[in-house]
Amino acid sequence: MNGRPKFAIVDNNTLAMIGLKQMLEDVMPIMEIHTFNSFEELMTKEPESYVHYFVATNIAIENRNFFYEHRHTTIVLTTSNDPNSQMKDFRCLSVNIPEGELVKALLQLEQYGHSHGRNLPEMPKSEKAKLLSDREIEVLSLVAQGKINKEIADMLNIGLTTVITHRKNIQEKLKLKTVSALTIYAVMHGYVDINKI
Repeated sequence: MNGRPKFAIVDNNTLAMIGLKQMLEDVMPIMEIHTFNSFEELMTKEPESYVHYFVATNIAIENRNFFYEHRHTTIVLTTSNDPNSQMKDFRCLSVNIPEGELVKALLQLEQYGHSHGRNLPEMPKSEKAKLLSDREIEVLSLVAQGKINKEIADMLNIGLTTVITHRKNIQEKLKLKTVSALTIYAVMHGYVDINKI
């Protein structure tokens, strides 16, 4: 055991579970994420050792006593966007929203739930190292804010091909291909305020 804080995802939808695991690993690389297809499987793996539980609604309902006891560390995964139809007394995360909104919700959970990361262990040095030039950070920040290449070129007074080159270099240096992954990186490293994405 490496001592990293552990999250549990409990969901019988394997595809959804894998997707959430990948997003959480992007948002919180210092966490160790474990996945379980059932509550029974979770119970066999030291259930008290997890700092957070991401749980499908049906599993949370069927095992309400356990999750109610852990309600401050449980996030119920729901397909409903309507707060009135979500489980009372629990934090809920709608998984039925566009990817960008889900990324923002996970980032908010990380930032506000952990006092901007102060309650979490230090990021590994390799994660903290400054890999990008100042200009690349400016471009990354604007990408994370949803700007398109032409807007970035106009805002930074540089050519469109220069923006495209910067984006390519950023993606190669960070080994990240999607806008969502770049947005997560930008927020986690303080290059853009979460409220601007």
